[in-house]
Amino acid sequence: MRASERAYATLRDEILDGVLEPGTQLAEVEQSTRLGVSRTPVRAAFTRLTADGLVRAQSPRVLVVTDLSAERIREVYELRQALEATAASLAARRRDEAPFAELRERLAAAPQQLEAGESGVARYFEVVDDLDAAISAAVANPYLEAALSSARLHSARVRRIARHDPDRLREAAAEHLLVVDAILAGDAELATHATHVHLSRSLRNALARIDT
Repeated sequence: MRASERAYATLRDEILDGVLEPGTQLAEVEQSTRLGVSRTPVRAAFTRLTADGLVRAQSPRVLVVTDLSAERIREVYELRQALEATAASLAARRRDEAPFAELRERLAAAPQQLEAGESGVARYFEVVDDLDAAISAAVANPYLEAALSSARLHSARVRRIARHDPDRLREAAAEHLLVVDAILAGDAELATHATHVHLSRSLRNALARIDT
């Protein structure tokens, strides 16, 4: 992996995981030293993070991690509602059943996994990421996939808000299972509805938690 890719991936993951919290300043020289790379790859990473909307410029050499306000969360979910519902509908029409059948088995085991604490939560989110990838592959539309990738990137920051809410995680697993069942059945309308319900509940939960 190139130094710029490594720097970008590290900083992106730290922002998504909340290690680098909203408002954190990222100085080019400081991050270059911390990550063990020259300033050029850090500068390239900063450019990509800015394009992603994960950071904003405070000065030519200093960035700030963007905030995660209620307004921004609503905006992300407005976009996801439009994109994900369309993607689920198309996936139900175009899917190859095999990957979704496998995902169904993994989601059915999610409630037990979630009882295992942080390691189980991590495995559950791996299933969620694989479901997103399977839907994108089934849709087979590079334009929609690119838009979904951007929306899901920001949604990953919101997702950590529910990371320590076991009740919500179990509900979400059941909602994802309904989406998969609808796709396997080839029921585009149900896939759309199930996706809408899941995202609506996720948004409500996220807003409630940041307001507490």
